[in-house]
Amino acid sequence: MSEASLARLRDVHAQMKTELHRVIVGQEEVLDQLLIAILTRGHCLLVGVPGLAKTLMISSLAKTLDLSFNRIQFTPDMMPSDITGTELLHIDPESSARTFRFEPGPLFASVILADEINRTPPKTQAALLEAMVERQVTSAGKRHELPNPFFVLATQNPIEQEGTYPLPEAQLDRFMFEVHVGYPSHDEEREILRRTTSDEQQEPARVLAAAELLELQHAVRQIPVADHVYDYCLALTRGTRVRSDAPLPFLREWVTWGAGPRASQFLVLGAKACAALAGRNHVAIEDVKRIAHPVLRHRIVTNFSAAAEGITSDHLIDRLLDEVQPGAAVGAGLPGVAKPQ
Repeated sequence: MSEASLARLRDVHAQMKTELHRVIVGQEEVLDQLLIAILTRGHCLLVGVPGLAKTLMISSLAKTLDLSFNRIQFTPDMMPSDITGTELLHIDPESSARTFRFEPGPLFASVILADEINRTPPKTQAALLEAMVERQVTSAGKRHELPNPFFVLATQNPIEQEGTYPLPEAQLDRFMFEVHVGYPSHDEEREILRRTTSDEQQEPARVLAAAELLELQHAVRQIPVADHVYDYCLALTRGTRVRSDAPLPFLREWVTWGAGPRASQFLVLGAKACAALAGRNHVAIEDVKRIAHPVLRHRIVTNFSAAAEGITSDHLIDRLLDEVQPGAAVGAGLPGVAKPQ
Protein backbone atom coordinates (compact mmCIF):
# COMPACT_ATOMS: atom_id res chain seq x y z
CA MET A 1 0.00 0.00 0.00
CA SER A 2 1.36 3.42 -0.95
CA GLU A 3 1.85 6.20 1.57
CA ALA A 4 -0.87 8.20 -0.19
CA SER A 5 -3.34 5.34 0.20
CA LEU A 6 -2.43 4.93 3.86
CA ALA A 7 -2.96 8.63 4.49
CA ARG A 8 -6.27 8.63 2.62
CA LEU A 9 -7.47 5.55 4.48
CA ARG A 10 -6.75 7.10 7.87
CA ASP A 11 -8.38 10.36 6.79
CA VAL A 12 -11.53 8.53 5.64
CA HIS A 13 -11.63 6.55 8.88
CA ALA A 14 -11.39 9.73 10.96
CA GLN A 15 -14.08 11.48 8.90
CA MET A 16 -16.46 8.53 9.18
CA LYS A 17 -15.95 8.29 12.93
CA THR A 18 -16.63 12.03 13.24
CA GLU A 19 -19.84 11.76 11.24
CA LEU A 20 -21.00 8.69 13.13
CA HIS A 21 -20.44 10.41 16.47
CA ARG A 22 -22.93 13.06 15.41
CA VAL A 23 -25.51 10.35 16.09
CA ILE A 24 -23.78 7.65 18.15
CA VAL A 25 -22.38 8.33 21.62
CA GLY A 26 -19.34 6.25 22.61
CA GLN A 27 -19.09 2.65 21.30
CA GLU A 28 -15.61 3.34 19.92
CA GLU A 29 -14.58 -0.30 19.64
CA VAL A 30 -17.86 -1.31 18.01
CA LEU A 31 -17.59 1.42 15.37
CA ASP A 32 -13.96 0.51 14.67
CA GLN A 33 -14.90 -3.13 14.13
CA LEU A 34 -17.72 -2.15 11.78
CA LEU A 35 -15.36 0.04 9.75
CA ILE A 36 -12.71 -2.71 9.64
CA ALA A 37 -15.33 -5.11 8.26
CA ILE A 38 -16.32 -2.58 5.59
CA LEU A 39 -12.68 -2.15 4.55
CA THR A 40 -12.17 -5.92 4.26
CA ARG A 41 -15.46 -6.81 2.49
CA GLY A 42 -16.73 -8.63 5.56
CA HIS A 43 -20.18 -9.08 7.06
CA CYS A 44 -20.96 -8.23 10.69
CA LEU A 45 -23.35 -9.57 13.32
CA LEU A 46 -24.10 -7.09 16.13
CA VAL A 47 -25.29 -8.73 19.35
CA GLY A 48 -26.70 -6.71 22.23
CA VAL A 49 -29.73 -6.15 24.40
CA PRO A 50 -32.50 -3.82 23.17
CA GLY A 51 -31.94 -0.07 23.25
CA LEU A 52 -28.20 0.03 22.53
CA ALA A 53 -28.58 1.68 19.10
CA LYS A 54 -27.49 -1.35 17.05
CA THR A 55 -29.90 -0.53 14.26
CA LEU A 56 -29.04 3.17 14.45
CA MET A 57 -25.32 2.40 14.15
CA ILE A 58 -25.80 0.43 10.94
CA SER A 59 -28.21 2.87 9.33
CA SER A 60 -25.92 5.78 10.25
CA LEU A 61 -22.92 3.95 8.81
CA ALA A 62 -24.85 3.44 5.58
CA LYS A 63 -25.49 7.19 5.39
CA THR A 64 -21.74 7.90 5.47
CA LEU A 65 -21.31 5.68 2.39
CA ASP A 66 -22.56 6.71 -1.04
CA LEU A 67 -24.13 3.28 -1.50
CA SER A 68 -27.64 1.87 -1.84
CA PHE A 69 -29.14 0.78 1.47
CA ASN A 70 -32.08 -1.42 2.45
CA ARG A 71 -33.36 -2.42 5.86
CA ILE A 72 -35.01 -5.82 6.20
CA GLN A 73 -37.04 -6.34 9.38
CA PHE A 74 -37.04 -10.11 9.86
CA THR A 75 -40.26 -11.68 11.13
CA PRO A 76 -41.45 -15.28 11.70
CA ASP A 77 -43.73 -15.24 8.64
CA MET A 78 -41.09 -14.03 6.18
CA MET A 79 -40.36 -16.24 3.16
CA PRO A 80 -37.05 -16.47 1.22
CA SER A 81 -38.56 -14.77 -1.84
CA ASP A 82 -39.52 -11.81 0.36
CA ILE A 83 -35.85 -10.86 0.55
CA THR A 84 -34.28 -12.32 -2.61
CA GLY A 85 -37.04 -11.46 -5.07
CA THR A 86 -39.30 -13.59 -7.25
CA GLU A 87 -40.41 -14.30 -10.81
CA LEU A 88 -43.50 -12.32 -11.76
CA LEU A 89 -45.75 -12.78 -14.79
CA HIS A 90 -45.47 -9.82 -17.16
CA ILE A 91 -48.06 -9.19 -19.88
CA ASP A 92 -47.01 -6.97 -22.76
CA PRO A 93 -49.72 -4.29 -23.21
CA GLU A 94 -49.38 -4.30 -27.03
CA SER A 95 -48.82 -7.92 -28.00
CA SER A 96 -50.37 -9.52 -24.89
CA ALA A 97 -47.32 -11.80 -24.79
CA ARG A 98 -46.77 -13.33 -21.38
CA THR A 99 -43.28 -13.68 -19.93
CA PHE A 100 -41.80 -14.15 -16.49
CA ARG A 101 -39.50 -11.43 -15.21
CA PHE A 102 -37.39 -11.41 -12.10
CA GLU A 103 -38.40 -8.72 -9.62
CA PRO A 104 -35.43 -8.04 -7.28
CA GLY A 105 -36.09 -8.09 -3.55
CA PRO A 106 -34.65 -5.80 -0.87
CA LEU A 107 -31.45 -7.88 -0.83
CA PHE A 108 -30.38 -6.03 -4.00
CA ALA A 109 -28.56 -3.16 -2.31
CA SER A 110 -24.95 -2.59 -1.31
CA VAL A 111 -25.61 -2.29 2.43
CA ILE A 112 -28.22 -4.60 3.97
CA LEU A 113 -29.44 -4.11 7.53
CA ALA A 114 -30.77 -7.52 8.56
CA ASP A 115 -32.64 -6.43 11.68
CA GLU A 116 -33.30 -9.14 14.29
CA ILE A 117 -32.05 -11.87 11.99
CA ASN A 118 -32.83 -14.58 14.56
CA ARG A 119 -36.59 -13.86 14.39
CA THR A 120 -37.07 -15.49 10.98
CA PRO A 121 -37.20 -19.25 10.24
CA PRO A 122 -34.11 -21.16 9.06
CA LYS A 123 -35.18 -21.38 5.41
CA THR A 124 -35.32 -17.58 5.19
CA GLN A 125 -32.04 -17.22 7.08
CA ALA A 126 -30.52 -19.70 4.61
CA ALA A 127 -31.56 -17.48 1.71
CA LEU A 128 -28.78 -15.14 2.83
CA LEU A 129 -26.06 -17.78 2.55
CA GLU A 130 -25.55 -17.61 -1.21
CA ALA A 131 -25.74 -13.80 -1.15
CA MET A 132 -23.17 -13.45 1.66
CA VAL A 133 -20.58 -15.77 0.11
CA GLU A 134 -21.07 -15.56 -3.65
CA ARG A 135 -22.65 -12.09 -3.91
CA GLN A 136 -25.45 -13.44 -6.08
CA VAL A 137 -29.03 -14.74 -5.90
CA THR A 138 -30.36 -17.73 -7.86
CA SER A 139 -34.03 -17.66 -8.86
CA ALA A 140 -35.73 -20.05 -11.30
CA GLY A 141 -32.33 -21.42 -12.28
CA LYS A 142 -30.92 -18.00 -13.19
CA ARG A 143 -28.16 -16.17 -11.35
CA HIS A 144 -28.57 -12.51 -10.52
CA GLU A 145 -25.49 -10.56 -9.45
CA LEU A 146 -25.72 -8.39 -6.35
CA PRO A 147 -24.20 -4.89 -6.22
CA ASN A 148 -20.49 -4.49 -5.57
CA PRO A 149 -19.62 -3.80 -2.79
CA PHE A 150 -22.12 -5.84 -0.79
CA PHE A 151 -22.39 -6.06 3.01
CA VAL A 152 -24.81 -7.79 5.36
CA LEU A 153 -24.86 -6.06 8.75
CA ALA A 154 -27.19 -8.00 11.02
CA THR A 155 -28.49 -7.43 14.55
CA GLN A 156 -29.49 -9.97 17.16
CA ASN A 157 -30.97 -9.80 20.65
CA PRO A 158 -29.23 -12.33 22.96
CA ILE A 159 -31.77 -12.34 25.80
CA GLU A 160 -34.95 -13.31 23.93
CA GLN A 161 -35.23 -17.02 23.20
CA GLU A 162 -38.99 -17.55 22.74
CA GLY A 163 -40.08 -17.14 19.15
CA THR A 164 -36.53 -16.96 17.81
CA TYR A 165 -34.45 -19.22 15.57
CA PRO A 166 -30.74 -19.30 16.52
CA LEU A 167 -28.44 -19.00 13.53
CA PRO A 168 -26.74 -22.31 12.66
CA GLU A 169 -22.97 -22.51 12.86
CA ALA A 170 -22.66 -22.67 9.06
CA GLN A 171 -24.32 -19.29 8.73
CA LEU A 172 -22.53 -17.74 11.70
CA ASP A 173 -19.26 -18.68 9.99
CA ARG A 174 -20.17 -16.39 7.07
CA PHE A 175 -19.97 -13.36 9.36
CA MET A 176 -16.48 -11.94 9.66
CA PHE A 177 -17.16 -10.44 13.10
CA GLU A 178 -19.58 -11.04 15.92
CA VAL A 179 -19.56 -7.65 17.61
CA HIS A 180 -20.81 -7.39 21.18
CA VAL A 181 -22.51 -4.07 21.93
CA GLY A 182 -22.33 -3.22 25.62
CA TYR A 183 -24.01 -0.68 27.86
CA PRO A 184 -22.74 2.91 27.71
CA SER A 185 -20.81 4.46 30.58
CA HIS A 186 -22.47 6.89 33.00
CA ASP A 187 -21.24 9.97 31.14
CA GLU A 188 -22.12 8.50 27.75
CA GLU A 189 -25.64 7.64 28.87
CA ARG A 190 -26.13 11.16 30.21
CA GLU A 191 -25.08 12.52 26.80
CA ILE A 192 -27.54 10.14 25.15
CA LEU A 193 -30.31 11.55 27.34
CA ARG A 194 -29.33 15.10 26.46
CA ARG A 195 -29.39 14.43 22.72
CA THR A 196 -32.48 12.27 22.48
CA THR A 197 -34.76 14.36 24.69
CA SER A 198 -34.19 17.69 22.93
CA ASP A 199 -34.93 19.12 19.51
CA GLU A 200 -31.31 18.70 18.47
CA GLN A 201 -31.23 16.43 15.44
CA GLN A 202 -28.08 15.66 13.45
CA GLU A 203 -27.49 13.48 10.42
CA PRO A 204 -24.15 12.03 9.32
CA ALA A 205 -22.84 13.32 6.00
CA ARG A 206 -21.65 11.14 3.13
CA VAL A 207 -17.91 10.56 3.23
CA LEU A 208 -17.03 7.72 0.87
CA ALA A 209 -18.24 6.81 -2.63
CA ALA A 210 -18.45 3.26 -3.96
CA ALA A 211 -15.51 3.58 -6.37
CA GLU A 212 -13.14 4.90 -3.71
CA LEU A 213 -14.29 2.28 -1.21
CA LEU A 214 -13.40 -0.46 -3.70
CA GLU A 215 -9.98 1.12 -4.19
CA LEU A 216 -9.35 1.24 -0.43
CA GLN A 217 -10.49 -2.38 -0.04
CA HIS A 218 -8.03 -3.39 -2.75
CA ALA A 219 -5.25 -1.36 -1.10
CA VAL A 220 -5.84 -3.04 2.28
CA ARG A 221 -5.41 -6.48 0.71
CA GLN A 222 -2.04 -5.41 -0.72
CA ILE A 223 -0.49 -4.97 2.73
CA PRO A 224 2.25 -7.62 3.12
CA VAL A 225 2.12 -10.21 5.90
CA ALA A 226 5.19 -11.96 7.30
CA ASP A 227 5.26 -15.73 7.66
CA HIS A 228 5.39 -15.56 11.47
CA VAL A 229 2.08 -13.64 11.45
CA TYR A 230 0.47 -16.27 9.23
CA ASP A 231 1.78 -18.94 11.61
CA TYR A 232 0.37 -17.07 14.62
CA CYS A 233 -3.08 -16.86 13.01
CA LEU A 234 -2.95 -20.57 12.24
CA ALA A 235 -1.83 -21.36 15.79
CA LEU A 236 -4.83 -19.49 17.21
CA THR A 237 -7.32 -21.11 14.86
CA ARG A 238 -5.96 -24.66 14.81
CA GLY A 239 -5.48 -24.62 18.57
CA THR A 240 -9.25 -24.38 19.07
CA ARG A 241 -9.98 -27.57 17.13
CA VAL A 242 -10.36 -30.19 19.81
CA ARG A 243 -11.15 -32.86 17.20
CA SER A 244 -7.90 -32.29 15.30
CA ASP A 245 -4.38 -33.57 15.87
CA ALA A 246 -3.12 -30.35 17.45
CA PRO A 247 -5.66 -28.95 19.94
CA LEU A 248 -4.69 -26.87 22.93
CA PRO A 249 -5.23 -29.20 25.90
CA PHE A 250 -7.03 -26.69 28.12
CA LEU A 251 -9.80 -26.33 25.53
CA ARG A 252 -10.73 -30.01 25.41
CA GLU A 253 -12.82 -29.82 28.57
CA TRP A 254 -15.04 -26.96 27.38
CA VAL A 255 -15.12 -26.94 23.56
CA THR A 256 -17.17 -29.13 21.21
CA TRP A 257 -16.05 -27.61 17.90
CA GLY A 258 -13.38 -25.09 17.06
CA ALA A 259 -12.85 -22.46 14.39
CA GLY A 260 -12.53 -23.33 10.69
CA PRO A 261 -10.29 -21.94 7.93
CA ARG A 262 -12.43 -18.82 7.51
CA ALA A 263 -11.30 -17.72 10.96
CA SER A 264 -7.65 -17.68 9.83
CA GLN A 265 -8.57 -15.77 6.68
CA PHE A 266 -10.51 -13.14 8.63
CA LEU A 267 -7.75 -12.82 11.23
CA VAL A 268 -5.30 -11.93 8.46
CA LEU A 269 -7.67 -9.56 6.66
CA GLY A 270 -8.75 -7.83 9.85
CA ALA A 271 -5.14 -7.46 10.97
CA LYS A 272 -4.30 -5.86 7.61
CA ALA A 273 -7.03 -3.26 8.12
CA CYS A 274 -5.85 -2.61 11.70
CA ALA A 275 -2.30 -2.07 10.48
CA ALA A 276 -3.45 0.34 7.76
CA LEU A 277 -5.55 2.36 10.22
CA ALA A 278 -2.49 2.57 12.50
CA GLY A 279 -0.49 4.01 9.59
CA ARG A 280 1.70 0.94 9.09
CA ASN A 281 2.41 -0.87 5.84
CA HIS A 282 2.98 -4.19 7.59
CA VAL A 283 0.98 -6.42 9.94
CA ALA A 284 2.06 -6.94 13.56
CA ILE A 285 1.04 -9.60 16.08
CA GLU A 286 -0.85 -6.93 18.04
CA ASP A 287 -3.08 -6.33 15.02
CA VAL A 288 -4.15 -9.98 15.11
CA LYS A 289 -4.79 -9.86 18.85
CA ARG A 290 -6.94 -6.77 18.46
CA ILE A 291 -9.52 -8.53 16.30
CA ALA A 292 -9.21 -12.07 17.70
CA HIS A 293 -12.32 -11.84 19.89
CA PRO A 294 -14.85 -10.70 17.25
CA VAL A 295 -13.41 -13.19 14.71
CA LEU A 296 -13.29 -16.26 16.96
CA ARG A 297 -16.09 -15.88 19.52
CA HIS A 298 -18.90 -17.18 17.27
CA ARG A 299 -16.73 -19.93 15.81
CA ILE A 300 -15.93 -21.68 19.10
CA VAL A 301 -18.80 -23.96 20.16
CA THR A 302 -18.68 -24.54 23.91
CA ASN A 303 -20.24 -27.58 25.61
CA PHE A 304 -22.51 -28.14 28.60
CA SER A 305 -19.58 -28.19 31.03
CA ALA A 306 -18.57 -24.69 29.96
CA ALA A 307 -22.15 -23.43 30.30
CA ALA A 308 -22.46 -24.96 33.78
CA GLU A 309 -19.25 -23.31 34.95
CA GLY A 310 -19.99 -19.92 33.37
CA ILE A 311 -17.18 -20.14 30.83
CA THR A 312 -17.84 -18.34 27.55
CA SER A 313 -15.96 -18.33 24.29
CA ASP A 314 -14.54 -14.91 25.24
CA HIS A 315 -12.98 -16.40 28.38
CA LEU A 316 -11.38 -19.13 26.27
CA ILE A 317 -10.07 -16.61 23.73
CA ASP A 318 -8.50 -14.59 26.56
CA ARG A 319 -6.59 -17.68 27.69
CA LEU A 320 -5.80 -18.61 24.09
CA LEU A 321 -4.12 -15.23 23.53
CA ASP A 322 -2.18 -15.63 26.79
CA GLU A 323 -0.95 -19.12 26.03
CA VAL A 324 -0.22 -19.01 22.30
CA GLN A 325 2.99 -17.12 21.61
CA PRO A 326 4.41 -16.25 18.18
CA GLY A 327 6.55 -19.14 17.02
CA ALA A 328 5.25 -21.52 19.71
CA ALA A 329 4.16 -25.01 18.73
CA VAL A 330 0.44 -25.67 18.92
CA GLY A 331 -0.60 -28.45 21.25
CA ALA A 332 2.16 -28.12 23.85
CA GLY A 333 1.21 -29.06 27.39
CA LEU A 334 -0.57 -26.04 28.82
CA PRO A 335 -2.36 -25.58 32.13
CA GLY A 336 -6.14 -25.49 32.37
CA VAL A 337 -8.06 -22.28 31.76
CA ALA A 338 -8.77 -20.18 34.82
CA LYS A 339 -12.46 -20.08 35.66
CA PRO A 340 -14.10 -16.63 35.56
CA GLN A 341 -14.52 -14.97 38.92
